[in-house]
Amino acid sequence: MDMLGELLSSMRLSGGVFLDGEMAGPWSIHSKLREEECAAYCIDPAHIIAYHYVRSGWLSCQVGDGAPVVVRAGEIVILPRNVGHLLHGPVPGVPVDGHDIIEAPDEDGMFRVRIQGDGEKTAIYCGFLASTTPEHVLLKSLPPIMVISLDDASKSDWIRRSVEFAAQGLSRDSPETVGKLAEGLFAEAVRRYIENTPPEEAGLIAGLKDPAVGRTIALIHARYAEPITLDDLAREAGLSKTVLGERFKGLLGQSPMQYCAYWRMYVAADMLRNNRQNATSVAYSVGFNSEAAFTRAFKREFGLPPAAWQRQAADAGLLSSD
Repeated sequence: MDMLGELLSSMRLSGGVFLDGEMAGPWSIHSKLREEECAAYCIDPAHIIAYHYVRSGWLSCQVGDGAPVVVRAGEIVILPRNVGHLLHGPVPGVPVDGHDIIEAPDEDGMFRVRIQGDGEKTAIYCGFLASTTPEHVLLKSLPPIMVISLDDASKSDWIRRSVEFAAQGLSRDSPETVGKLAEGLFAEAVRRYIENTPPEEAGLIAGLKDPAVGRTIALIHARYAEPITLDDLAREAGLSKTVLGERFKGLLGQSPMQYCAYWRMYVAADMLRNNRQNATSVAYSVGFNSEAAFTRAFKREFGLPPAAWQRQAADAGLLSSD
């Protein structure tokens, strides 16, 4: 498994295709996937990645005030952070909320949207990837919208087959298979984005492009609860501690062990935010041998002890009610 594959695997992705849309005439749809629309395919998604696959025709997709991107037949548009977005047909119409026009699911559990009208028809499948783990910094590093062109059949025909397979109602019968297909689809998008990242850029994406640093990031995400050391990371990366530290900090702005400490606290905060564990339980879940040591580390990162941070999050309405 390569560096990106390991990082994606640690996200424990699952997914499904839940909606079949056919639209013609003037149309514009506000779209944002809700957790309940994923409920038939996965349990308690911590984070959702939405996507639309254009089977025929074309559409444009716009996030906020950004420029719309055109998505043609055989292309997929991915929203890594499931931000609200506007889908326009070849002839834009008065925008409507997609949830107001979704038809009840059929016997296969597939929701449908039908807009009748004259002119060019656009047909799409809408799907999602869901992660049960805390949001990876990978998702923060990606753009809000990504388009994959499937015109290179030697590399991308499997994506087309995968999406159409998932849309045949088989996702309920084989969620594990669909989850792997969905993970591969997202991985392909990220790989292409990484390949096109200019060499002078820094940050997580640049780090993933570096074999040794990418391997180190993946190991930290997968083994944050273990007593991992810089020696361990350097050995796995195949570099000396000095070289790994310099290369890692040059790309991510912090040392490997600083990043490891940050990631442990991020996971801990997510556990507390979900309101399912107390500080003692979280401390051991993220690799601390004592609650006192965990409390000190958490306070350094967030400015408050875990219990006080959790109360503040509750007062602000930021705790999960699930």
